[in-house]
Amino acid sequence: MAISRSQMMKELLPGLNALFGLEYKQYDNESTEIYETESSERAFEEEVQLSGFGQAPVKTEGSAISYDTAQEAFTARYNHETIAMGFSVTEEAIEDNLYDSLSARYTKALARGMAYTKQVKAAYPLNNGFSGGAFTTGDGVTLLNTAHTRTDGGTNSNVLAVASDMNETSLEQAVIDIAAFRDQRGLLIAARPRKLIIAPNNQFVATRVLESQLRAGTADNDINAMRTNGAIPEGWRINHFTTDTDAWFIITDVPDGMKHFTRTGLTTSMDGDFDTGNVRYKARERYSYGCSDPLGIFGSEGAA
Repeated sequence: MAISRSQMMKELLPGLNALFGLEYKQYDNESTEIYETESSERAFEEEVQLSGFGQAPVKTEGSAISYDTAQEAFTARYNHETIAMGFSVTEEAIEDNLYDSLSARYTKALARGMAYTKQVKAAYPLNNGFSGGAFTTGDGVTLLNTAHTRTDGGTNSNVLAVASDMNETSLEQAVIDIAAFRDQRGLLIAARPRKLIIAPNNQFVATRVLESQLRAGTADNDINAMRTNGAIPEGWRINHFTTDTDAWFIITDVPDGMKHFTRTGLTTSMDGDFDTGNVRYKARERYSYGCSDPLGIFGSEGAA
C-alpha cells in the first residue's frame, strides 16, 4: 500500500515547524565485535571440522611404528537469508509535500530498519544458544553447551558448570575453562580469551572487574589479577541486542568460530509505476550468521 496524502496531512499545510521521529541515532554495527566476516557466492556455505591425530605413543625398539587415522568431525552450515523491505509513495503525495523530499526522508528510515534487522539477526545465536535454545552448531547441540562432542569420545564445555552472573570469580573461572579446551583428539589447544561481550546492564561491573587497579569490592589491598595478567586483552564491548540482561560471552582466539557470510551486500533501487504514478523504493541484502567451531565462544546465561 502506498503512502498517500491522507497519511501526511500536516506535511501538506503551511505552518509546520519541524518533522521528527526519523533522526534518532542508532548503535554502531556491534556484530563486528563478535563475528569474522567472509563473502559467499553460493546459496549456502558449509565448513567441515577435521579431526587430526592423537598423542604419539612410545615406539619400543625393533617394533613397527603406530599409524593413526584422521576423519571429518562435523559440518557447520550457513543458510543465507534474504532480507528485503520497501515503501511506495503516491504521485500526489510527492507533488503536494511542502517541506522536504519524501524519498530522502523515508529512504533513511528504510536503511535504519534494514540495519536494525541485521543486528537482531546477529544476536540470534547468542540469545538462543544456551540449553533449550533454538540455535545449534554442527555437532548437534546448542551453541553454548557442556557437551560439545569430540571424536575421541570426550566432550568440551563452553559454558560455566554452574551458570553465574558476571563477577570476578566467574570471569576467572571462564579463563581457566577456556585454557582447558581440547581438539577432536583430546589434545590441548592453548585457547585464550580475546574480548568480553555484555549487555548494557553489565557495563559498570565490567569496568570495575577488568579495569580497576585493585580488586573490586574488597577491603584487601590485592592487585586486580584479571587486569595485571591481561586475561581478557581486548577488554569488553556492549551488545545492545542481547535479550538476557545478565548473560555474558567471551570471544576466544580459536579460529573459525563465530562467522558472518555476506552473499549480497545491501542494495537499494527505485522505480515508478506508469499507470498510478506511484514511486516505489526497496532495499535488499542476503547474509547469514552462525558458528563453525563452538570453541570460538564461551558464555554464561547468568544466575537468574
